[in-house]
Amino acid sequence: MENIGTEGDFLGEVTGTEKAICHFYHQEFYRCKIMDKHLKTLASKHVDTKFVKLDAEISINFNMVLRIKTLPCVIIFRKGVVVDRLVGFQDMGGNDDFSTRALEVVLIKKAGIIGEKKGEDDGYHEGSLRTVRSSMNLDDSDSD
Repeated sequence: MENIGTEGDFLGEVTGTEKAICHFYHQEFYRCKIMDKHLKTLASKHVDTKFVKLDAEISINFNMVLRIKTLPCVIIFRKGVVVDRLVGFQDMGGNDDFSTRALEVVLIKKAGIIGEKKGEDDGYHEGSLRTVRSSMNLDDSDSD
């Protein structure tokens, strides 16, 4: 998942690709770190979709234009046009302890932006789902 440095770079990234998912985040927010870890996992699996993140502190103009009021906020773009969004953890049941697979299912349902990979071993086995929260060190300052 690519970290966008400026608002100008953001426009090029989301308008220059067929499908994009952008995570608007704050580096100090616990829930943004949780969302970031899940999205990084999905980005490596769904290479046909561009996954990017933009620090909400440097994206003041886009925060207003895109009406971002709650973080984390994940906005889904198709050909540069907003098609849907995830606000906070509302779509994840309001809980911090959701699985990457649960987020993947929500993104598939929301806008079909990512598709199921049929016939592949996707690493999700019944009964063995681990949540990112249970396996992550939130003191990590991983800002890829």
